Amino acid sequence: MNNKRFIQELSRRLGYTQENVQKMVYTMVDGMNEKFMSGEAVSVPKFGTFEVKKKMERIIVNPGTHQRMLVPPKLVLVFKPVTALKNNIKNKAKSDDKE
Repeated sequence: MNNKRFIQELSRRLGYTQENVQKMVYTMVDGMNEKFMSGEAVSVPKFGTFEVKKKMERIIVNPGTHQRMLVPPKLVLVFKPVTALKNNIKNKAKSDDKE
């Protein structure tokens, strides 16, 4: 689902105009971004937690040239879903496999 379809679906479900829904979504994302920049986690009830984690530097080997390279440390955004959402996704995948 792309951004346009997401906004349309939220607009339909909430009964607001697409412009108002777009402003709400962008405001929420901007607020989350501010929290990430300050190193805070963002928890969404009944959905999960977004958190910025630091990946340590590591050495990788190019399989073609066997040259070793140092990958610098970086910050990554990770998402941990709540248990109920994780179970729903697992159960959906299992039911799709049976078909």
